[in-house]
Amino acid sequence: MKSIWSDEEVKSLFNTVEEKRGKGESLKNAFSMHAQKFHRKGNSVRNYYYHEVDNLQKDDARRTRLNIDLKKHIKNRLVPFSKEQEEKFLSEVKALTDKGMSVRSACFKLSNGDMTLMTRLQNKFQNLKKEKAEKKDNIITFKSRKTLTDADINSLFAGLVKLVKKNAYEEVNVKIKEEKETSEYLLKEAYLELNKKEKEINKLKNELNMFKGMKKQDLLKAKLKKGKGLMETIT
Repeated sequence: MKSIWSDEEVKSLFNTVEEKRGKGESLKNAFSMHAQKFHRKGNSVRNYYYHEVDNLQKDDARRTRLNIDLKKHIKNRLVPFSKEQEEKFLSEVKALTDKGMSVRSACFKLSNGDMTLMTRLQNKFQNLKKEKAEKKDNIITFKSRKTLTDADINSLFAGLVKLVKKNAYEEVNVKIKEEKETSEYLLKEAYLELNKKEKEINKLKNELNMFKGMKKQDLLKAKLKKGKGLMETIT
């Protein structure tokens, strides 16, 4: 298993990072390119890079020997947003988008041109937006009845499928509309999310087939018992 890094490979990694950052690309692209070139794993390259940045800050002699300018390799410290910061961030993005800016442009402005921070802000915005939308979703309640007809089951299933599809397509459309300018990676991520929703639909179909084969009274018990789990699947 490859583990030892030569000076030439270290210099190559730092040069690649500088090149990608100069083009406005993410560090992930730099790590991926280096991993392919030197037959390493992307996560290992990332971990080594951040570890080496810390080491070089303490080792002037080695930093000079490798001719690495650490001003171009500032290590980003990701500090979690507080609730107050989240609300302020959303307000700032809304104010900028109300003036005609896209979410991407708004995040770029708030990051002061730092592409890595901009990507983090975009992801944070999408996560916060999704969380707020989930809180507004309609809550499906299960009322106790003596019997459940096939029509009841089919109606419930159709409603669940419609809701899952609606949420999936809305998420994809939002991501494509607001982030189509960012990167091919984010677009692929949106389509992967859609595929995930399709799998959920298939799961619901399997459950429907299982329920149809059960007796009415057993079906009611199973449905009430699994109601909570079904709600978590939908959201």
